[in-house]
Amino acid sequence: MVSVFSFKLDQKIIPRLLTVGKYDGVHPCLTGATSGGKVFIHSPHLSHLLGSSDTAGRLVDTGSPEVTLLNIGQQITALSAGVPDDESSINADAPHDMLFIGTQNHLLAYNVEQNRDVFYKDMPDGANVIVFGNSSKDLPKLVYTGGNCTIQAFDSEGNDHFWTVTGDNVTSLCFVDINLDGIKEMVVGSEDFDIRIFKGDDLVGEISENDVVTALCALTTDGSMYAYSLANGTIGVYNGTERIWRQKSKYQPGCLFSYDINGDGEVELVTGWSNGKIDVRKIKTGEVVFKDTLGSAIAGIVQADYRMDGNQVLICCSVDGEVRGYLPSTKDLDQCNVKNIIVEQDTLIDLSQKKQNLLQELANFDSNQKVLLAKDAPERQSLSLGMGVILAGTTLRTEFTVFMSGEGEKPHLMLSVKTNNETILRSLMVFSEGMFDGESYASHPAQEDVSAEIRIPFYPPKDVPMDLQIKALVGKPEIENFHVFEIARSIPRFSLYVPCQPTTDPKPSSKVEFKLTERLERITNWLTSNFLFEPGEGALTMSFLEVAYLSLRTSTPIIIKFDTIGDGKMTLETDDMDLAGDIIQSLAEYLQLEDLEVVCDFPKHMEELLAVLIKVDEFHNVREQLSSQMAEDASFIRSWIVRAECARLIENWPRMVKSYIQLYDLNHDLISGYKIRCNNHNELLEYLKVVNQAIQKAGRLRVGKPKAIVISSCHKSIKEGNYNNLIRVIKYGHIQL
Repeated sequence: MVSVFSFKLDQKIIPRLLTVGKYDGVHPCLTGATSGGKVFIHSPHLSHLLGSSDTAGRLVDTGSPEVTLLNIGQQITALSAGVPDDESSINADAPHDMLFIGTQNHLLAYNVEQNRDVFYKDMPDGANVIVFGNSSKDLPKLVYTGGNCTIQAFDSEGNDHFWTVTGDNVTSLCFVDINLDGIKEMVVGSEDFDIRIFKGDDLVGEISENDVVTALCALTTDGSMYAYSLANGTIGVYNGTERIWRQKSKYQPGCLFSYDINGDGEVELVTGWSNGKIDVRKIKTGEVVFKDTLGSAIAGIVQADYRMDGNQVLICCSVDGEVRGYLPSTKDLDQCNVKNIIVEQDTLIDLSQKKQNLLQELANFDSNQKVLLAKDAPERQSLSLGMGVILAGTTLRTEFTVFMSGEGEKPHLMLSVKTNNETILRSLMVFSEGMFDGESYASHPAQEDVSAEIRIPFYPPKDVPMDLQIKALVGKPEIENFHVFEIARSIPRFSLYVPCQPTTDPKPSSKVEFKLTERLERITNWLTSNFLFEPGEGALTMSFLEVAYLSLRTSTPIIIKFDTIGDGKMTLETDDMDLAGDIIQSLAEYLQLEDLEVVCDFPKHMEELLAVLIKVDEFHNVREQLSSQMAEDASFIRSWIVRAECARLIENWPRMVKSYIQLYDLNHDLISGYKIRCNNHNELLEYLKVVNQAIQKAGRLRVGKPKAIVISSCHKSIKEGNYNNLIRVIKYGHIQL
């Protein structure tokens, strides 16, 4: 990949807020968010950008023939350019891109060429991400926005066509054909460390990571591969729900993009980092094939025919306004491509490692040969001790035990690793993604504390399956050479739940009921494969199952009942709505259920939800009152400015001073009102987040069509302000007449 142009803008660029659009349908314009609630538009091919526009619009001339500013007046949180698929764009020869700008409260669709607002939507949940796509065969390409636990989609006129909820604030979004059926699924990253896959408004996949998902990028137009980045410096690639590779850096990845850097027809992953580095990796292996560096952190990466010569240029921009364009390299430009250098370096490192391994093996063979050639038993024993020889058949065993409480410690599991003979464990390393800080745990006891067993605390942060990779140094107490043992252990999803009696206090006051036409044996198999500890004795009869587990997180029980007589009624008794949803989703996945309708009763949750909804209404009323008061103060300010100016012209100095004193007081009131409004808005967002998460929890209690009905009905009830219907929908799955 070779650099073909470079220039410097006089504008700072906010990270991840960069796009490119053809606002006249032909010429690409680089667009980004800058400080002060403004958007800059770099248009080297459009000197008439302001010439035919309405001077009363948002565009502001900067004095530069190529750069124009768009005044938004609010903090910009998302930015994208494009046009949804509707009759006007389909029939047009060259559809004009619209500029979509997201803020904490609104979504603006702007026609840059005509310098006018197309629509201005109130967004109570904000707009953190703006992406174009379609999540259903019944919908055209729409503009999707991700906000405070919600995802919405609009057409070019601002009509709402889609709404659903997710687990936390949406941080990234892309569209990928996960199951290769020709219809793209919506892949969503959020602040709760999860990547969720939606087909329409139905959740079809969920992946747990170990930090906030900061970016997602589809890698192929017709495949199922996509890249992701995390706040802890991790980048990687998934194929569907299967991870292909990942790499971690001490720097944070700022943006991800797919681009064919060598013209071979296969795209590579381009990553911009917080230290200004740009690297290009093969999507199947993660191998770095190109590197370059800009002067400051990378703000964004886009692609466009920016020189208007028919070649798509990869454009990388830094936060200081540095812009650099790249084109794919050709075979006669190998001297400009660092790929060969990197390959040679990697090959040299691999060969050096292989050399060290072979030398170590050769030394071991020489030592074994000395033992075999020893003349007497004492000499052989002495040589064996020096080599660290241990008994044949030495193995490692793992076992989990429950540690209920301790001084300053919460209940957790204890992982015990021990040998099966007189050998000792000198050191132990456990690797598990998302389990430990730094993804690893090391135990190296003092020499006087060395034994055949090492125990480490075990506390999974989420109810997800995990894999443990255990490495241990095993040997005899009197020697210094040790053997490295490696074992793997899979941990089921519900590992922090221990068996208890169904009569354990406090008894749950909430429950979920539904019907299953399944054999009792399959339910017991699901319990065995998803819980770390098997249920206690007497929990199973010929036609009835009743088991109880105690959560080590909340110290509350969950009771699972299943009666095969009749319609096969299953009951989950728990006060944890999240746990009930996790169990239902796990059960549906194991039994391959397409649809599942339930009736639930969570009285405490519903009381809290009603209280939150009342608070939301109060905050909305306060917001309207503050807006009205600020508008009234602004009109008074205009009046007093006119009075002050008139007094100055007629040299009535006492009146002028009085006018400016009034202006000072009004300005102070405006600033105070603005601070109150900001605090009100932040608290409102927190309460709206609780409401959206409650809808998401209610949806997770169902599977398939019943889930979609619950989410859409909840949304409708909230828009109508009918909170009684909302509670009925959550409880019964539909509005009871």
